[in-house]
Amino acid sequence: MEKVLKSLGIKDINIGCATGSNFFANGDILESYSPVDGKLIAKVQVANANDYEKVVQIASQAFLLWRNIPAPKRGEIVRQFGEKLRAKKNDLGKLVSYEMGKSLQEGLGEVQEMIDICDFAVGVSRQLYGLTMHSERENHRMYEQWHPLGIVGIISAFNFPVAVWNWNTALAWICGDVCIWKPSSKVPLCAVACHNIWIEVAKENNLPEGISCLLVSPGSIGEKMCEDPRVPLVSATGSTRVGRIVGTKVASRFGRSILELGGNNAVIITPNADLKAVLPGLVFGSIGTAGQRCTSTRRLIIHEDIYDDVKQKLVSAYKQLRIGDPLNENNHVGPLIDKGAVKEYMSAIEKVIAEGGKILIPGGILEGKGYESGCYVYPCIAEANNDFEIVQHETFAPILYIMKYKTIDEGIAIQNGVPQGLSSSIMTLNMQEAEQFLSTNGSDCGIANVNIGTSGAEIGGAFGGEKETGGGRESGSDSWKAYMRRQTNTINYGTKLTLAQGIKFDF
Repeated sequence: MEKVLKSLGIKDINIGCATGSNFFANGDILESYSPVDGKLIAKVQVANANDYEKVVQIASQAFLLWRNIPAPKRGEIVRQFGEKLRAKKNDLGKLVSYEMGKSLQEGLGEVQEMIDICDFAVGVSRQLYGLTMHSERENHRMYEQWHPLGIVGIISAFNFPVAVWNWNTALAWICGDVCIWKPSSKVPLCAVACHNIWIEVAKENNLPEGISCLLVSPGSIGEKMCEDPRVPLVSATGSTRVGRIVGTKVASRFGRSILELGGNNAVIITPNADLKAVLPGLVFGSIGTAGQRCTSTRRLIIHEDIYDDVKQKLVSAYKQLRIGDPLNENNHVGPLIDKGAVKEYMSAIEKVIAEGGKILIPGGILEGKGYESGCYVYPCIAEANNDFEIVQHETFAPILYIMKYKTIDEGIAIQNGVPQGLSSSIMTLNMQEAEQFLSTNGSDCGIANVNIGTSGAEIGGAFGGEKETGGGRESGSDSWKAYMRRQTNTINYGTKLTLAQGIKFDF
């Protein structure tokens, strides 16, 4: 790991406040420990309120230049950043795995998502289209165009320490915005590594400081960003609780927010499902990233006719899981992010038992050689009712609740019967069931899949959810519009000025 850290410019102590190549920070020291082995990776000196003010001023100045660079040329900068990521994919993926705890395959996959969104953004940089409309007035032309917003504040979560940041930056950059990033304090080194990669591109293109800024800092700095009218857009990924704070503070000053919050994702399994084909997706959806994805499968809604068969297959599959060092590709499940997450995991199991649930795979904390960090747990399966209080909430851990349904209408109602609305899926080879699930009367989630799991969204589609998931959209489709302001233009090329509503003056 020492070689990896060196290649990414990680050393002790790193400075967690930066604009371009200008590093400065005057806050406390933050220590980053790996959940893999409990060892200290490195220390970061974090930003304070004065540092925040300096960063905003530098970013504001950079925006004045960046917005006037043609969008395709901004796209070229993003392309170069993507090429740097390709060259450093293995090292950055290993750091993601080691600092966050997800499997090496998932760490490398997350960096690949960064590369993919850069490729996507390069194309979008030549497609920031507006519309042309016919005017009701003679000799008038109407059209709309899109302009950059300014500073985009990005507050990211620990579970995807690099990809979600780049989902935002790649699009914001090609739109002409500049970015200030406040990463999770649980994974600061991944953020420092990404900023170091950006610096290489900035220097090679003589770009000003402030196009991309980093603020490793406590939550108070995130609150300042949400309250700051100089930051017109704040994109926040995290829990519903955090989203309520961000959304309220940003809305109170009439700013914009992109909220990507909690999920309580379900898969409906009908009698028409090909169980052999879908079982791997069900298991990965529930145990991938140790259940710490916002799209992790939390609930399985199984038709009563096949309930016992599916239950038996799941229990058998879970008993074969290998849990351990995520950098060992033979393991299926790595650690939770920290001991606080372990405590929440154990508490959720106690609550489902207290509410009358039946534990099929008991889970629990793993101890002994290889588990010294205290962050490893065994994935749990519990029979539960959808209306259990604990089932209605998202627990960021590998706990899977299974339940029965009788009719497809009932199954969909159960799927929709939670406050969150991120990702959903149905497993069926029956066209009518699939189409009903995707219809107006079907899933109420932002993502609805057929015969694939709840995890694994592609870059090309807009990512996000409804209800308490926040309503935000990032990544593909026309998500770029969230990073720009729309302007309607009317041009009078005639010799008369036509007033609205037919009003006329005698002079």
